Amino acid sequence: MPKGVMLTHRSLVTSVAQQVDGENPNLYFSKEDVVLCVLPLFHIYSLNSVLLAGLRAGCAIVIMRKFEIGALVQLVRAHGVTVAPFVPPIVVEIAKSPRVGAADLATIRMVMSGAAPMGKDLQDAFMAKIPNAVLGQGYGMTEAGPVLAMCLAFAKEPFEVKSGSCGTVVRNAELKIVDPDTGASLARNQPGEICIRGEQIMKGYLNDPEATKNTIDKDGWLHTGDIGYVDDDDEIFIVDRLKEIIKYKGFQVPPAELEALLITHPEIKDAAVVSMKDELAGEVPVAFIIRTEGSQISEDEIKQFVAREVVFYKRINKVFFTDSIPKNPSGKILRKDLRARLAAGIPNGDNAQSKS
Repeated sequence: MPKGVMLTHRSLVTSVAQQVDGENPNLYFSKEDVVLCVLPLFHIYSLNSVLLAGLRAGCAIVIMRKFEIGALVQLVRAHGVTVAPFVPPIVVEIAKSPRVGAADLATIRMVMSGAAPMGKDLQDAFMAKIPNAVLGQGYGMTEAGPVLAMCLAFAKEPFEVKSGSCGTVVRNAELKIVDPDTGASLARNQPGEICIRGEQIMKGYLNDPEATKNTIDKDGWLHTGDIGYVDDDDEIFIVDRLKEIIKYKGFQVPPAELEALLITHPEIKDAAVVSMKDELAGEVPVAFIIRTEGSQISEDEIKQFVAREVVFYKRINKVFFTDSIPKNPSGKILRKDLRARLAAGIPNGDNAQSKS
């Protein structure tokens, strides 16, 4: 089971205020804005930064039950949508769709992209379709309330956006960068683990005091598990993920859960699951598999085995058969080594190959 994150009323109210309150709010919504809500409200991004922040600012909110490119264009035209909170998969479809032209989305002034990172090439192709809008990214995680930082271009008095930046830390919160091994605070422009403290962070994990203790230290700092740095202008840049969670379209996929399932199959000797970059989903889970002796189990059979047991976003995207899985002396899987194989274009790492 995934961890349950306990966010109090105070956490949520604080987070919303950090975004939309004040004389120069970091996320400038007005009573004249029409906000499109196409993202599922069970996801913290949509619940907090779309619904609650929109209601707080007095916006009209148009709820779209299911994303479809034609219906989206119709809603934008019919209601004069001005703010569009998206995730990269939606951005990809809009950018690539011949059915969408610049005139179709001309009323949109702001596009918020969250839940997963988005590359520069995709941003450029997308902005050609929405020339009147400013596009920016925020940075958040459910445990943090959820917003840690917001793009400076969204402010009432906006700043120029730096490529790759996710903005500055939200107001009335503290952020620091620490050495993940020693816990020592690091100076500007030095990458380390991002930590945040404030009234907006979670109370803890439901019925899991040990996990809570490992995430929120004795001084109240929440350790995000993300590696990043703060530059000379206080802007935050994410460079890597310390924790191993895979983010598929913003959904969290724990590799250990899939590994535990995979090794229950009688023809699988050992398994490791890591993330692989994907233009549409951001990241997808892929599996490195060691077959049992004499087994000829195929990639499709393994995919079907997993698909029968898990929700759609946890399905294995690709299988690589291998003779060995790198591990440290204590038996922990060295996922970084496997991701390096993928990045180098030699996912098998030995003589084994992906087969269907």
